[in-house]
Amino acid sequence: MAKGTWRIGISFAGQGIGRVPLTRASRVPRGTVGVGLHLQARSLFCLRQTAGVLAGIIFFLKDLRSSSQAFSHRASFSSSISDADRQVRFVEPAYSFVGMHCIFDNCKASVTILKFGHMSSDLLAYGASDGNLTICHVSDPPSILQQLRGHSKAITDFDFSSNNQYIASSSMDKTVRVWEISKGHCIRVIYGVSSQLSIRFHPVNNNLFSVGNTNKEINVINFSTGRVINKLLFENEITAMDNDHTGQLIFAGDGQGCVYTVSVNSHTGSISRSHRNRSSWSKSPITTVQYRTFSLVARGPVLLTCVQDGNIYFFSVALEVKGYLTLLCALKLAPRVHSIRASFCPLLSLEKGEFIVSGSEDSNVYFYDLTRPKHTCVNKLQGHGSSVIGVAWNHGENLLASSDSDGTVIVWKRAKTT
Repeated sequence: MAKGTWRIGISFAGQGIGRVPLTRASRVPRGTVGVGLHLQARSLFCLRQTAGVLAGIIFFLKDLRSSSQAFSHRASFSSSISDADRQVRFVEPAYSFVGMHCIFDNCKASVTILKFGHMSSDLLAYGASDGNLTICHVSDPPSILQQLRGHSKAITDFDFSSNNQYIASSSMDKTVRVWEISKGHCIRVIYGVSSQLSIRFHPVNNNLFSVGNTNKEINVINFSTGRVINKLLFENEITAMDNDHTGQLIFAGDGQGCVYTVSVNSHTGSISRSHRNRSSWSKSPITTVQYRTFSLVARGPVLLTCVQDGNIYFFSVALEVKGYLTLLCALKLAPRVHSIRASFCPLLSLEKGEFIVSGSEDSNVYFYDLTRPKHTCVNKLQGHGSSVIGVAWNHGENLLASSDSDGTVIVWKRAKTT
């Protein structure tokens, strides 16, 4: 059986770990494996392929215990978790999964970054360390739309335009490329003098996008001309970025653990530094900066940052003070070798926690509640065979994509909540 060439239908029955019969199989194009799963409650089915052999592995969660912790949004705390201590003490029902929706294994190198399109539940893209960028659909049947080749070194970041017609990608090869998705063509190459590490389209004015690089700069680039129209210097390389929803602020993380708030003029593209926040004292690169417009804990906008040393920080954002950050809580995980990323989980109207999802070097996907001083891990997904680097939710929040250092992308299907 060739790797990545089968669509699988499997059912599971019984009380505990039972027999898993193979019910059907049919050939589909290489790089796509569709999965249909029927699971007993409180079980997690994980499908893996090794040396061309398809195997079913069942991970059964036992002794699930619920717990609750009071939390005030004014309080701050820190929690430390080692790899050996990451046990699921409480499974959050809202973040349970029925299994794998599909698998893409066309990449032969580490998949370092993946994202769904803006306001899209179907369009997924992922970039690899060999410089290739893949665009695919995850709806039935899952399929690869385009494989964009042009970068000569690792893709560090990319972003969709607001209409999902274009992708701008940054790379270690010192270039930024703009791609037209429907045609699969590179329509512009912007050459830099240093590796380009992070990139974002302006959320309001899509004729502007910002790029952070190892030359300690954020450059604002005109999409139509490809010219740098403004730049801002920092103390260290800019490794991660995100915009607020108004487009008036950029939140940028650097290679030494600092987070900057940058004011932006949406019309001219002029930028100026407003605030500098240093919460990590280990001088480790920030791998994730993610803004959210509202949090039940903070009762306002918040920011998530993930640091390569294993620290995860959760800030409230004061938009009325030009994006001033206040640390609400922190989570200490094991230090990482890879630039592992994290993401906010879907907002739950009835839950008071602040849930995030993160990759890990032990090949699992972990879910954490940042408001729990103890037993902060509320669920995990097993199925990858190597370090999980990237994670991303689709717009419908029913699918979670994760990528690993072997080049495999798994799309997980979230259980329906009542």
